[in-house]
Amino acid sequence: MHDLEGKNALVTGATSGIGLAIATALTAAGAKTTINGLGNAEQIAAALGTIAAAGKHPPEHRPADMRDPEQIRAMVQTLQQHAGAVDILVNNAGIQHTARVEHFPRDKWDDILAINLSSAFHASAAVLPGMRQNNYGRIVNIASAHGLVASKEKAAYVSAKHAMVGLTKVVALENAEANITCNAICPGWVLTPLVQAQIDKIAAAQSIGNEAATELLLQEKQPSRRFTRAEDVAAAVLFLLSPAGDNMTGGCLTMDGGWTSQ
Repeated sequence: MHDLEGKNALVTGATSGIGLAIATALTAAGAKTTINGLGNAEQIAAALGTIAAAGKHPPEHRPADMRDPEQIRAMVQTLQQHAGAVDILVNNAGIQHTARVEHFPRDKWDDILAINLSSAFHASAAVLPGMRQNNYGRIVNIASAHGLVASKEKAAYVSAKHAMVGLTKVVALENAEANITCNAICPGWVLTPLVQAQIDKIAAAQSIGNEAATELLLQEKQPSRRFTRAEDVAAAVLFLLSPAGDNMTGGCLTMDGGWTSQ
């Protein structure tokens, strides 16, 4: 495991699922980890407990509405004042809603674009000056297979994730001569609360059980017929932060069981 001792890390959307796995792995590697994410006080405390058990540096939670640029930038500024420049930023925050374009609620479109895309822009813009001053920075954007291919009834999510891949490339190019990298990870199906909600929707629509609905979800897109694990995504983040990833920038690492190879 790459030694991240003393590095300041910020992971958004980290109170559950992929983000929680990433924050836990970073802490285990020695990073001082700050998380942002949804949940009540009990859920946030549980997430912090999971992360804390992995390493010696106690994690912190910093609240911010990821739809609000001012709150995002204020969160980063407060973190920097408290702990110093952010060395590692993982943009993972995301929500989902499914509907045909003509039926897609305007507020859901706005929220998904704000949380899944614009929050990554604002967080990156806020941490980059400190990274450039220190001549070190690692930004990892958790995109999706839907950043490379499309699916029906996911106009906002697909648009946001495609744009996140583009944002990744721009940040990488603008900082290519500095010791700052920016890469995207594009997972396929990972069994997170967000994906479980889609399984539940299939089960309800077709009056079938959870196992059958899961199989339908996997067989439609993911040739391996198995989920990518959140821990696998976390391991990929650690690889990008390791010396082996020092000259990897602007890339998209797919972890999709063959989905985008079809």
